[in-house]
Amino acid sequence: MSEATTAKPEKIRCDACPVLCYIAEGRSGACDRYANHDGNLVRLDPLTIIENAIDKGVKAVPFLRDTDGNDWDGDLVQGKRPFITAVGAGTTYPDYKPAPFIVSQDVDGVDMVTVVTEGIFSYCGVKVKIDTDRFLGHERAIVRVDGEPIGHVMTSEYGSKMLSLGGVEHLTGGSKKEGRITCDALLRLCNREAVEMTIDEGATVVVQAGKAPIVNGVEEQLMRVGCGSATIGMFASDWAQHVDEVVVVDDHITGVLSEHQAGKLLNVPPSGIRVNGRRSTPGRYFQVADPGTGWGGTNIEDPLSILREPDPEVAWQGLRLLMVSTTGEQYAYFELDETLKPVATEMPEDLRASVLAIAENCEPSICSVLFMGGAGGSLRAGVTKRPVGLTNSVKDSLTHVTCGGADAYVWPGGGITVMADVLNMPTNSFGYVPTPALVAPIEFTMRLADYAALGGHMDHVRTLAEAMPREVRRVEPIDPDGDPTARSNYRWKADRPA
Repeated sequence: MSEATTAKPEKIRCDACPVLCYIAEGRSGACDRYANHDGNLVRLDPLTIIENAIDKGVKAVPFLRDTDGNDWDGDLVQGKRPFITAVGAGTTYPDYKPAPFIVSQDVDGVDMVTVVTEGIFSYCGVKVKIDTDRFLGHERAIVRVDGEPIGHVMTSEYGSKMLSLGGVEHLTGGSKKEGRITCDALLRLCNREAVEMTIDEGATVVVQAGKAPIVNGVEEQLMRVGCGSATIGMFASDWAQHVDEVVVVDDHITGVLSEHQAGKLLNVPPSGIRVNGRRSTPGRYFQVADPGTGWGGTNIEDPLSILREPDPEVAWQGLRLLMVSTTGEQYAYFELDETLKPVATEMPEDLRASVLAIAENCEPSICSVLFMGGAGGSLRAGVTKRPVGLTNSVKDSLTHVTCGGADAYVWPGGGITVMADVLNMPTNSFGYVPTPALVAPIEFTMRLADYAALGGHMDHVRTLAEAMPREVRRVEPIDPDGDPTARSNYRWKADRPA
């Protein structure tokens, strides 16, 4: 056997990230994104193009004017033209390289250019909104996956709990295991997969974008209609006809109908029903119980436990008392006996209808995952030789930023800090590199003249036809005029083959 036939093919070195893998023929690198194919470094996932042939005649707010003074509506994704995303495009690393695709197109007579790249985000994380009243954990409590800290609980919002996960300190500032698990959890969350996490001195919760949270093994159903006080205000007129007193149990603000201003305006007389907790304004009580997974996000299972003895000078035998949670999922009806003790009684049907109205006015409990990252040197250098020029162009609304075709919110202040809903992005938009860091798509769209003015890589500008590789994945948004009650109408259709 000759030496030529026994020699192994040489490995090639991938420079798509700082890991600098040596990749053998037919194998992929550590990130599973790049491979050695016949001695050439190739991107494994196809470039993703958004196509939409639907013209609804709806114009966005004017974004900028062309040189003739005509408005361009800033409509990047919803127009008839295909929109090239950075999903599958490749990266600019090391920083001096131009972006993989710098594509020019004519949009209503305006020469536009879109610069796309898959950015390596060491400074990134996700903000998670979980629609539930259940207690998940105290503010600042550590969130863990497989025992490793990956983030913390943020301030609660109206009917929702918030988590801040990831960030450079977890990715690179802790142990190697912490960084690896954090990166893996972020990747799965951003790619719409389910992740189970535990919160110190709190709950175990399964989070998946667009799905209901699972808290301690129980799938949540409804987001509360409002706090206890707001619930009183919304349904007071229904209750005043059928009951003498209503207590809406809520971890934050428990409402009492007869004391509440809504009850006063409806001439509901004082009942003598007294609630534990710290009284705020009339009919509103704080800290009636500890947080938990029971009634209204409290730790109680027996609603009577939040009541003191009724006032014997005011309460009366036969007083009708309704106690209900802010989602209507827990409720109980009582009547006071001759000793003024609440006795559980079958609820009248007309009162039951008013309780069901609470649940009917609740939204479904959903998890929302927003990717957040800082677009630093490698991203900007791939667009222009003058990085601050790109930053200023974004701030001046001359450059529009998207992530996988989805509109990104750009935070005010210095730098380009973006935030985007992962459900508005094509499937599998995110990757990783084992530095560890996430790889996320980002696109910058502007007028060709503005691109030249900010020092763009003009010698790398190509038309879409010239830039289009052989393997392309095409996706399209859901018809915006479809069934408005189906959340999936605002998400991506299943990917269709090229």
